[in-house]
Amino acid sequence: MDVQSVELKVEMVGLHEKRLRKCLSKLKGIEKVEVDGQGEKVVVTGYAHRNKILKAIRRGGLKADFWSAHNELLNAYAVSTASNYGNLRFNNFNIF
Repeated sequence: MDVQSVELKVEMVGLHEKRLRKCLSKLKGIEKVEVDGQGEKVVVTGYAHRNKILKAIRRGGLKADFWSAHNELLNAYAVSTASNYGNLRFNNFNIF
């Protein structure tokens, strides 16, 4: 089996990154784990099968699914709307 990268969307709250890494450390064949907590994106590189990686994360109590283009669009939309509404003013009163 060749080295592959598996992209996952994992709900990251608080100390979930530590729990995520602990779940993945039990699997054989994992070489690298990259975590983007803000974007809730995890990239796992190694020889482990992608379904086993997903199953291990879910067994650890985390909500996870494979990353898709739809997730990328939602993430870009959330970032852009957050920056647009940061300076919203209504009748000279700050809303946010």
